[in-house]
Amino acid sequence: MHQNESAKDTTASHQDRTMNTMPKNLMVPFLLLSLQNVNLHGYKLIQELAQFGFATIDQGNVYRTLRQLEKDQLVYSEWDTTTEGPAKRIYSITKAGEDYLKTCFTTLEQYQSMINRFFSIYMDMFLPPSRKQQEGTEDK
Repeated sequence: MHQNESAKDTTASHQDRTMNTMPKNLMVPFLLLSLQNVNLHGYKLIQELAQFGFATIDQGNVYRTLRQLEKDQLVYSEWDTTTEGPAKRIYSITKAGEDYLKTCFTTLEQYQSMINRFFSIYMDMFLPPSRKQQEGTEDK
């Protein structure tokens, strides 16, 4: 094997490992990102997901995901009894959650690069030249 092929294999192996650590549920990195600098109640996390662009949000799924993240020690929660009304859980990110968020960042960055290449190739193949020029000038 040539030295060049070895370097490619190492890079591919690293990408495979990183991509396999990405959660199946894309909501996870967004929840962890939302908790990065502030502790939040579940309903506020649902609002954050909506602001990130999640069109439909199953609230039950959000709470199940938060419970799983807590079991995985990526977040922790405690009861907030300082406000009027019933006690509410406040969620916080753990050190392990911060580390996992960094892994998600790396993986999503790789996905973004792949998606950018896909759109570039697609545009070159299927968009008429006038549309390509229009797309190029809108970015400037």
